[in-house]
Amino acid sequence: MHHKPLIVALAAALAAATSLGGCADMNQSQRSTAQGAGIGAAAGAVLGALTAGGNTGSSAMQGAAVGAALGAAGGYLWNRHLEQQKQQMQAASAGTGVQVSQTADNRLKINVPADAGFAVGSAALSPRLAPVLAQLADGLQRNPSETVQIVGYTDSTGSDAINVPLSRSRARSVRDDLVARGVAASRITTAGMGAADPVASNATAAGRAMNRRVEIFVAYPR
Repeated sequence: MHHKPLIVALAAALAAATSLGGCADMNQSQRSTAQGAGIGAAAGAVLGALTAGGNTGSSAMQGAAVGAALGAAGGYLWNRHLEQQKQQMQAASAGTGVQVSQTADNRLKINVPADAGFAVGSAALSPRLAPVLAQLADGLQRNPSETVQIVGYTDSTGSDAINVPLSRSRARSVRDDLVARGVAASRITTAGMGAADPVASNATAAGRAMNRRVEIFVAYPR
């Protein structure tokens, strides 16, 4: 097999993924689509070369072109799906204090501050969180390949012996609610981080309230 055309095709595809995905004027959806195209091109080049017979260079380039198209399409479909789900969650959480966003690694993030989800020192869910979790469960049931990670946090008041179990219990309370709404428990992982990774200063009441939170991440395999 002649390796030079394959190496050229791979280098071009990976360079495209890196350069397009890093353009400063792109939003996250555009970057993900560009990266998907580059990664798809690289994979297509490999497959084209491996099945080429004698014409390695031509098949590698053809495989790269097909892979780029499929990769870009996959990125586009995911981002369209993610954006739609984000908008639905934002509508459901309006006025609750819950924040919905898209992460840099293309996951849906739902931030539930304690004031919106839990009483101080408690893992019992607030009734005001019900419409948010109902919408989340509905979206998860309609998209069975999605997975969920739920991470609980506390402020720095109290010891780790109290905070870590409390943060775990809060994450599990969210999980149990989703399971009760029909989401398979096998799709959900939970963790409790206690006072680790604060998002605000624990020196003020407002900062401590921000740190007492549960973060929910929804991921869609691509």
